[in-house]
Amino acid sequence: MAIDEPPYAVERAYDKVEVRRYEPYLVAETVVGGTAVDAGNAGFRILAAYIFGANKGSRKIKMTAPVTEMPVKIAMTAPVAQSARADGYVVQFAMPRQWTLETLPEPVDPRVVLRAVPARTIAVVRYSGTWSQGSYEEHLAQLEAVLAKEGLRWHGEPGWARYDPPWKPWFMRRNEIWLDLD
Repeated sequence: MAIDEPPYAVERAYDKVEVRRYEPYLVAETVVGGTAVDAGNAGFRILAAYIFGANKGSRKIKMTAPVTEMPVKIAMTAPVAQSARADGYVVQFAMPRQWTLETLPEPVDPRVVLRAVPARTIAVVRYSGTWSQGSYEEHLAQLEAVLAKEGLRWHGEPGWARYDPPWKPWFMRRNEIWLDLD
C-alpha cells in the first residue's frame, strides 16, 4: 500500500545524493529530549496518539511518510513551553495533502504543534537499516563530502527521515539524512 509523502522534484543527482525541491507541506511536530533513539520513540508515540484520534473531534488522520527528527537548539529567549534546557529533538509527521491548517483537528496534547513547512531545497542521502549513531555519522559525512565537492552550501542542523514501520525488515527500510541548502 502506498503511503502519502510530501511532493518534491529531484533537481540534481550525484553519487548517492539527491537535491530535491519540496513544495510546502504541513506537519504535526513535538519537541522531546533524550538521546536520538529515545527522542524518536517518545516523539513518535506523542504524534501517533494525535493522528489516531487524540484531537478535538477524535478524528483519525492517515499515516504518511516520512517521520523526521532534527536536533534543535532552543534559545533561552524563545517563547517555548519547555523547561530551561538548551537542546532536544523536533520529531515531525508530515500531514496528508488533503488537509489544511484550518481543517486539521486541533491536538488535545499541548506538546503537539501543527505548522506549515515552506517550500525548500534540500540535499538527501538515502540508506537502509536501523538507527545507529555510526551509520548516521557515516552517511552524514558522505552527504557533506558530496555537497562540498559540488560547491553546494547548507545551513542548519541535519534531519533524519524514516519511511517504514518497525516491523519492516531492517535491510528494506528507507532512511534519509536531509540538509537544507542555501
